[in-house]
Amino acid sequence: MPDIETVQALSEELARVGYLTDDALATALFLAVRMSQPILLEGEPGVGKTEAAKALARALDTSLIRLQCHEGLSSADALYEWNYPRQLLGIRLAEARGEAPAEADLFSEDYLLARPLLAAIEHPGPRPAVLLIDEVDRADDEFEAFLLELLAEATVTIPELGTRHAVLPPIAVLTSNRTRELHDALKRRCLYQWIAHPGVERVAEIIRLRVPGVEDWLAERVARSVHTLRGMELYKPPGVAEAINWAAALHVLGVRAFDEPALRHTMSAVLKYQEDQDLAKGVLAEVAGDG
Repeated sequence: MPDIETVQALSEELARVGYLTDDALATALFLAVRMSQPILLEGEPGVGKTEAAKALARALDTSLIRLQCHEGLSSADALYEWNYPRQLLGIRLAEARGEAPAEADLFSEDYLLARPLLAAIEHPGPRPAVLLIDEVDRADDEFEAFLLELLAEATVTIPELGTRHAVLPPIAVLTSNRTRELHDALKRRCLYQWIAHPGVERVAEIIRLRVPGVEDWLAERVARSVHTLRGMELYKPPGVAEAINWAAALHVLGVRAFDEPALRHTMSAVLKYQEDQDLAKGVLAEVAGDG
């Protein structure tokens, strides 16, 4: 594990693994690691919230454990479940031997399937896992309340097996697209950082880092063009990920001129809705001539 004793050191490690950050975000992530406190990252889709957690795990040389939130997600879905097919097989094998399987035998470690939250709490180390709780705003209020208790205690109770305490509490990174407001109690428990869409120069820098061999002029033109597209009334404005994909597509095709045909043929890499593509086709000349 790199010797990360300062914010600058963490920022450099994140850059080394392909994630560029500003001082504010680097400081927030550093505090989350050093204070063992969850951090909530909010921002528009595509600004790099999920990637921040992935990069943090790479920078710390530890495991990333991801829980993708969705409507109807329950604590059972996120914690653990029992391997029912294997339990049924155990029952049938016992019956074939003329035995009656004990309940304790069927609800033992051998039949337990850890889901992300339990896996993060039981992570053996040598360093804490990075627990990515992605798009927490999509989960229900009940799950949010359960999550608050788990993050506060780093403890899980399995009725059949007892209570599990985290030896190495995970570094919890929660992300939200702010489709709904999270409860104040959860926000108070977390450090907080809003991630804004980066400016043109930073997007170009990210493209150069993430697309090996891309030429400077292409990275800059893509960054400026994405900025132009974001100023339009699109259903899904492009983010950093789309800028990277667009630059990669143009680079793979060996594009030598940032003109209308090149943009038209690669529009699917940056705009993911037909309505947005139709709208953008009307301003391709403006985009191509941007800069």
